[in-house]
Amino acid sequence: MSKIIPIDEEYFFNENVIISQTDLKGVITYANKLFCNVSGYKIEELIGKSHGILRHPDMPHVVFAKIWETIQGGQAWNGLIKNLRKDGLYYWVDIEILPIKDADEKITGYIAAAKAASRKDIQETEETYKNMLESE
Repeated sequence: MSKIIPIDEEYFFNENVIISQTDLKGVITYANKLFCNVSGYKIEELIGKSHGILRHPDMPHVVFAKIWETIQGGQAWNGLIKNLRKDGLYYWVDIEILPIKDADEKITGYIAAAKAASRKDIQETEETYKNMLESE
């Protein structure tokens, strides 16, 4: 018989993973403490704002078009995103964005979980995104 090991959910979710939630239009309805710490924003500055507040100008428009197409279609999207902090610095995350569905399978919002991206993945993605930007 296996033993269940309790997980400190507060630590696990609030200290190791960046979590945010939005409505159907991408307006932030929830952000955990780590999201605030990493982005440099206070929670009051995030709630009610578009998630685009974090959009770094190096991010190709086509990436966000693909994200919206995927999540509005009811599927999860995973990839790397370069975000802009409040102070003008930036950070890369490996993120998964999922639609939130009600009991009738209707999409009611979106939730994202992110962690720091690896150097290797950043280098590969930076080159890809640079090429995409040049063709926009």
